[in-house]
Parts: sequence; structure tokens; C-alpha cells
Amino acid sequence: MDDLLQEFIAETRETRETLEALSGEIVAWESAPDDRDRLDAIFRFVHTVKGSCGFLDLPRLARLSHAAEDVLAAVRSGERTPDTRLVNAVLAIVDRIGEIVEAIDAGHALDDSGEDLLIAALDTGAEMAVPQSAVTPRSPSRSVRLNVDLLDRMMSGMSDMVLARNELARRVRDGGANPVVEAALERLSLTVAEMRDTVTRTRMQKIDALFSALPRMVRDTATELGKSVALHIEGSDVELDREMIEMMRDPLVHIVRNSIDHGIEAPALRRALGKRENGWLNVAARQSGNQIVIEIADDGQGVDTDRLVAKVASAGLRSDAQLRAMSEQAKLDLIFEPGLSTKDMATAISGRGVGMDVVRANVEQIGGRIELRNTPGRGLRIAIHVPLTLSIMSTIGVGVRDQRFAISRQVIEEIVRVGGDMIRIDRIGDTLSATVRDRRMPLIDLGDLLGFGPRPPLMLVIVSASGGSYALAVDSVLDHEELVIKPAAPAIMATGVYAGQTLPDSGLPMLMLDCAGIAHVAGLVFGREAMVEEVEAEAVVPGVQALLFDDLDGVRRALPLSVIDRVEPVPAAAIRFSAGRLRLSVEGAIIPLVALGEWAARPTVSVVRLRDGSAEIGYAIGEALDIVELPETVVPAHNAGPIAGVVAIDGDQIEVIDLHWLFASHADAGTVSDAPLCLFDGPETAWMTTFLKPVLEGAGYRVATALRPGETPRVVVRMSDDPTGSAATVPVVRLRRDADGDDDSIFRYDRPALLAAVARSTGGR
Repeated sequence: MDDLLQEFIAETRETRETLEALSGEIVAWESAPDDRDRLDAIFRFVHTVKGSCGFLDLPRLARLSHAAEDVLAAVRSGERTPDTRLVNAVLAIVDRIGEIVEAIDAGHALDDSGEDLLIAALDTGAEMAVPQSAVTPRSPSRSVRLNVDLLDRMMSGMSDMVLARNELARRVRDGGANPVVEAALERLSLTVAEMRDTVTRTRMQKIDALFSALPRMVRDTATELGKSVALHIEGSDVELDREMIEMMRDPLVHIVRNSIDHGIEAPALRRALGKRENGWLNVAARQSGNQIVIEIADDGQGVDTDRLVAKVASAGLRSDAQLRAMSEQAKLDLIFEPGLSTKDMATAISGRGVGMDVVRANVEQIGGRIELRNTPGRGLRIAIHVPLTLSIMSTIGVGVRDQRFAISRQVIEEIVRVGGDMIRIDRIGDTLSATVRDRRMPLIDLGDLLGFGPRPPLMLVIVSASGGSYALAVDSVLDHEELVIKPAAPAIMATGVYAGQTLPDSGLPMLMLDCAGIAHVAGLVFGREAMVEEVEAEAVVPGVQALLFDDLDGVRRALPLSVIDRVEPVPAAAIRFSAGRLRLSVEGAIIPLVALGEWAARPTVSVVRLRDGSAEIGYAIGEALDIVELPETVVPAHNAGPIAGVVAIDGDQIEVIDLHWLFASHADAGTVSDAPLCLFDGPETAWMTTFLKPVLEGAGYRVATALRPGETPRVVVRMSDDPTGSAATVPVVRLRRDADGDDDSIFRYDRPALLAAVARSTGGR
């Protein structure tokens, strides 16, 4: 309401600037009462003020303007003839309206005494008695109305200035450093950046101007169709170019009406399907880099692609062979076919075949694109990506092979070079993942995505997309530059990979990457679900993500992803059967290895390294295939062992590995980090390390000959003839050299007695 009030004050004050001219018009109308145009202009001003005051709850202004409007309406209808007394009264009303508006804007109180006399003076035969009111101090106007064409010229000039600044910066760099020139260039850059932001904001308007008409339209459309729809609007404060808002109005209206008519079912059908009677429609706006994304989602029936294909075939728009060869997404895109409607009968809302093709054409005309995400029986989500018509953005240049691309700095979290212990690249089947400082995320090879072919990543650009982050592999990171971004050709924008095009100071055209679009093209889904406030949400148990793989024995199995640290190839020579079990030598450590099949004939073996937080084991596999979600129902195995049960995935029976059995049967007890610490003390620590350490570690203890800061042993082992002492609070197990003895010491080669004594000292492990 505050925004509307400020707009009303600005409009009324704009008229206030021409009150002298309006007064002249009123006087001229008095001299020529038959001049209908002058009377209509005066009437329109008073009528506009009256309507706005009623909406904004300004009763004093509404009362004055209403009285003046009644008199002017009587003059227009011929019931009254204007005379000097009437003209004076109207002029006084207009002056008073201006005074009240000035008082509201300045925040000053204005006495309402005398306003009854002003209204009474409008009556026929009334004597003019205009009260003397205090002069309201008028604050200087801080707003002005500009033609949009002028703003376009300002933006175009600003864009040329940015490009000129970039070229000047390049020439300064190439011509050698001059501190004086560099300092002047830095000041120029700061000034240009401030002007850029200011000019850009002059064209921006909250998208609420586009959304404000939706509640009434949704209500009327639903009522006409006999449906009940709850509308939820998000992101009304997102700003978009004012001209773009106007161009998006018709496509948005069409999509919303289609969602209600085609998507959301009638109440009776929704009850039969187990849905609530009220349909749900969500309209949301958010900014993604250099684009505004408007999403329209409903919980209706979605799009029946089989019915859509049948409609296309019956209309002769595509051949049967073409339709059979289409993917599911291509079938869904048939909704954009010209002249196609899924309605059997034409209504006032739809069914005439003029629809989504026009919507897509209008969106692509302004450099945008439309994405469809269909869930049959649950609804349809339509995402409209609209670029800012002309925007100057801060970007980072990246290189892929011999090509250069720009990425908005807004979406970049960090840039890292591949190498070192903190960054690891893994491949699971055909899927790449990157681990940066223990943070795992999907990895997209930009060169491979664009058709240049795969190459080992050199640099990773960590970018944020809607709902998550991923790593984008590039060959090089070039420089930072402020660029003018414009929409590219529709064919380029339709790929979903690019957000626009630009011309840097090098003079070579460059495309700007759409990081959210790249994630979509690569098949990354970060799971963005809508919230419905009216209905109590049902408890949703998240599915268990698992690695699907072919095992060494040829059986297809699955391992829960939460315990997988990495999947890596190891040489077969690193695998040995030693100390009673199969073990793997890797990274200077020896870990247990589980293999359910033959591995010796392979030169390299793929090993899944599993961690439970303290212990680590390896699991040898044949080939990693995919990441899947395990269904809730698991058929348990008949006997305890490495297989916990079997699940159905895409019609196949998949065995699920029993992690509890795996770690219980194969994990080394010595790998447990919280095992009791046994300290070897005294001059015989070398002998104890050689002879006793394997025994105690095999029993599940940690062994040390010196303590680290903060460590406290649970038991100390020393020889009985060692004169040195230790803290009295720590139990001590003493060893003697001879088998015979009558004290409380233990013969150093009595294994059962040693383990029993250590167990008693540590609490019975």
C-alpha cells in the first residue's frame, strides 16, 4: 500500500506542476462553457483523484473530489450552467486537493476546518466563502516521468561506455604500466560501475505488477469451469525490466488458464483419485544469473503424452515413424505444435488450437525459453527463462579448447585447480563427481558437453544452480570483465546452455553460459519441491541412494551410497591373500577386501572403498553402472551373509549388499579409532612393539610408545623389573621374563593371561 500511495502522490504532484495551466483552462472554460474538451479534461482529473482516494482510504480527498465531480457531471449533462461562482468553487477545491497532497507527502498535519464551506460553495445559489488556510510548505519534487525510449537510449549509451572502458583498459595493459593513467582508469571504472547500476535500476520494476492480476483471473476461470483452485505466489519482489513485464503478460495468462482448464481436475474426479478437492497452483519468480525464471506448477493430471501423440497423428502433423522414434521429452514438446489442442470441444477458454506455440514464439522472440517437467497424475511444471533485455554484468571468462565463454560472477562460489589431496575426481559408470575439501558434488565436463570430447579436468568452477551446486570443468580461467549481455539468436538460446551473447574488448563475439541450463541439459536434478500451506504435509521418507553395479560373478547388485567413499581402479598386484583374509594395499595402508567372484585374471580391479565412520574395507566389483534409489520394499535373504535381500528396479531383480554383515565379518578391529589405548613403557618398548603389538592390535586395542597431546592411555604395559613409575590412576600390567613367579606379574609369552589382564584393566573389552 505504501508503494501505491507514493505513486498516487507522484501522479497528483505531477498534475500539481501544471495547476496554473489547469486554472487557465478552467477560466477559459468559464468564457466558453460549450468547450467540451476543456470540461472533459477537468472532469478526468477530479474523477481520477476520487477513484484513487477511495482505494487508498483517503476520506478527505475522496469527499472533496466527489463533490467537485458531481458538480462537473451536472454541467456535462446540461443540468447546470457554469458561472463565476461555480468556477471559483471548483478552483478552490482543486487548490485544496493540491494542498492536502503536499501535506501527506511532507508528513504535516493540515486542519480540515473550512472544507465543508468549500463543498457548500458548489451548491446552486450558494455564496462563495472560501476559508483562509495556512500555506503548506511544498517539498521539492524528487520524481519525474520519463519516456521509455529515453531510458533505452540511456542504457545503450551506458553499454557503449562500458565497452569503451574495457578497450581502454586493454590498451593500457598492452602499452605498459603508467601509475598516473592506471589511477585515472580506476576512478573511471568506479564511476562507470555506479552509473551502470543506476541506469539499470531505472528500468526495473517488481514483478508483482505482473502477478497482481492473477488472483482474480484464477478465481474467475476456476468458477467458470466449476473448479476450486488455491493460488500461491512466490517471489513478487523480484525485479524485471518493465518492458519485459509487459511482454510476458499474455504468455503468463495463457499458461495459467491452461493449467486450470487442462491440468487441474474437477472436484469429483480429484476425490476419486484420492486428491484434495482444492487444486493447487503455484506461480513463482526467482533470479538465476542473467535470467529471471518464472515457474508455473500445478498438482493436476499432468500431460498424457500418449493422448498427445494420438492427437498429433490424427491431425497429420507428424508421421507414425517419427512419433515412434521420439523420446518421452520429445513427445511432451509436441504440445508446442501449431494448431494442436488436446481439448475435444472448443470453449471460451481453450480448444481452438491457438496456444502454446504462440506462447513459445513470444518467449523466444525476447530471447527466452520454456522448459516442461511432466509428472503424469501429479502435475506439470512449466519454467520460463527470460533474459534481461539489456544488462551489463560482471563476468569471469573461461576457456575450453580454443573457445572462450563468460560466466556470471553471481553464480560462482569458487574456482580451484585440480591437483593435491584436497581435490579428487571420481567416475561412477558414466557419471563424474568431484570432492573438494570433503564436499562431494556432481562434475560436468564443459568441453564434453559442448561436443569437443572429454579431457582430464584442469580447473573446476564451482557454481550454484537452483537447489544445489556442481563443479564445471574448464581448461583455463581467463579474466574478469564487465560485459553487455544481449539475447542470442533463438536457435542458440533454445539449446538451454547459453544465457546470451556479448562483445568483449577483443572484438570477438562470446557466448555467456547459463549454469542452471547446463545442469538441466546434463540431467542434474537437485529436487526443488513446492510447499503447500493449507494441507498438512504427509510424512515423506527419503529413498536410499545406492550404487548399481555388476559384480565380479556377473550378478547385478547395489550398495548404499552413504558409506561409499570412492570408486577407483587398483592393479591386481595390490591384492593379496594374507593373514587369513583377502587384503588390498592402497595409499600406504592395508585394508580388508571383499570379492564375490574371480579377480586374479584382471589386470586392474574396480574397488569400492567403504567407510562406516571408523573402519574401512574394500569391495571389488566388475563395473559401476548408475546411481539409483532403492525402493522401500526389500525381500529379505533366506540366510545371513553378504546379501541382505533383493529389490525390483526397472523390472530387474537387484541384490542389496548387507553392510552390517560386511563390516562385522571383514572389518579389522584395529581400524576402530576409539579403541582403548595401550601404552608400552620402559626400556623394553622395542621388544614389546615387535612381539606384543600385533597381539594387542589383533584383539582390538590401539598401541603407542609415546602419547600425543591430549591422549590418555587406558592401560600401561611395562616389565616388572623396570624401576620407572607412572601415574597412579592408570592401571599397569607388569611382565616378567621367567615363566615361574609368585608375584602379580605375567609371563611375557603367556598370551591368554596377557589379554585377560589388559581386558580387566580396560574394563573388559
